[in-house]
Amino acid sequence: MRIGIFGGSFDPPHWGHLRLALTAMEHLELEEVVFVPAAQNPLKRHRSSANGRHRFAMLQELVKNRPGFSVSDVEVARGGRSYTVETVEDFKQIQPGDYWFLMGADSLKGLPEWKQPERLVKLCRLGVAIRPPFHPSEVIARLPDYARDRVDLIPMAPLEISSTQIRDLLAAGKSAAAWLDPGVLRYIQAHGLYKNV
Repeated sequence: MRIGIFGGSFDPPHWGHLRLALTAMEHLELEEVVFVPAAQNPLKRHRSSANGRHRFAMLQELVKNRPGFSVSDVEVARGGRSYTVETVEDFKQIQPGDYWFLMGADSLKGLPEWKQPERLVKLCRLGVAIRPPFHPSEVIARLPDYARDRVDLIPMAPLEISSTQIRDLLAAGKSAAAWLDPGVLRYIQAHGLYKNV
């Protein structure tokens, strides 16, 4: 089975996240994509505005009625800092298969700072979404030698939005409906999230 693991803060999850997952599924011929919200990203300074339980529930809204997509709370349940290598190991023990860890090119730049990156690329391949201003040759050139033949590039059209921008809009009382699944937006409103970011 070909499975993509899409990890991140998802604070909140938005259309850009879903587009990356859909594109990766098609481009890499994945049978399943599992969204994995981090309990705490060790490389991000800001702590998540919404707790893990809320981010897990928002992702469930995002993937509802979308075949091939699911959400795992493995990192939220584990608590503490979330390390990709540990998550991939957990998945491979539970369900053997061919795995890709999905990310954007901006995240790939920090790969050498990740926990056991050489072990990670032995456990799975990296599915990396390439959007302007990143260029494929530039991304590959920056990779450490041990990762160069373990990366599959996923071309994507640019999407000018981020979770940070969405949090800022919501905190200012402005609409972010254009960037959010209606179920995710209803969840945010029902729980009063991002009002005091």
